[in-house]
Amino acid sequence: MTAVPPSDPHPPSPARSSLWRAARLFVLLLAAVFVASFLYTLMDESAPFGGRKLALVRIEGVITDAQETVDELERYAKNPAVLGIVLRIDSPGGAVVPAQEIYEAVNRLRTTYRKKVVVSMGTVAASGGYYIASASDKIVASPGTLTGSIGVIMEIPNVEGLLKKVGVESIVIKSGSHKDTGSPFRKMRPEERALLQTVLDDVHHQFIEAVAKGRGLTVVDVTRLADGRVFTGRQAKTAGLVDQLGDLRDAIHAAAALAHIEGEPEVIETKPRFSLRELLQSKLFGGGIVGLPTGVRLEYRMAF
Repeated sequence: MTAVPPSDPHPPSPARSSLWRAARLFVLLLAAVFVASFLYTLMDESAPFGGRKLALVRIEGVITDAQETVDELERYAKNPAVLGIVLRIDSPGGAVVPAQEIYEAVNRLRTTYRKKVVVSMGTVAASGGYYIASASDKIVASPGTLTGSIGVIMEIPNVEGLLKKVGVESIVIKSGSHKDTGSPFRKMRPEERALLQTVLDDVHHQFIEAVAKGRGLTVVDVTRLADGRVFTGRQAKTAGLVDQLGDLRDAIHAAAALAHIEGEPEVIETKPRFSLRELLQSKLFGGGIVGLPTGVRLEYRMAF
């Protein structure tokens, strides 16, 4: 006689079984989405096959860091299927060093990797945005684009009066007479202003030299335009800062022509990753940190 196994004293309830099945289904769907996204990214960005392509790279908002953009440019530089890059710049500029690093990355694209680079200017491509653009083979701007603003700005807040009102005193211990130059807790002395002006002038001259080199102009020619003024796209073309008036599509066709791509070019683009930190820094606070800004910061940025 066959023994009958005892029944489960605690059989799963219908509700628990449904919840378990739903959880398994969710995990499977999540895994499928992950795998599909990974495969799509590979096909979209880096597949070294499938024809002669252009890559679209976007530089948007206040420029606070260069690493992500430089890495993206390097990936496309090493992809043999990518013959040219279109830089879509919609930025008022930003910190000096990131703008310089991206400028050098664009230079490497053209000189080391022999890739063609065309810039498409959006609503604004000024100061550090123009600094980067000047390293390209060709610049295309809309007639109403705001560009230029070749200059450097340094903004140092002074909260000495506010601290006195609330009864707060700043005590500084320093090793040299200029160690706290730029402190927001006291007024700047004339000799400190003169010292910072020499730093500003040197960084401004670096900007002028970079534009002259990238655009094939003389330093004297660029200096006449480098008083911080902004231009419309049409004015910039007349001044020699822009090559062509047009939109993003015109820039894509210009890049295809330079890269000798016949017909409608295939354009690939890295899908942007959402970053709350970058959103807060770039869009809301202009690259600064929430709170009291301290220290000296040099920026290739429009002041408005």
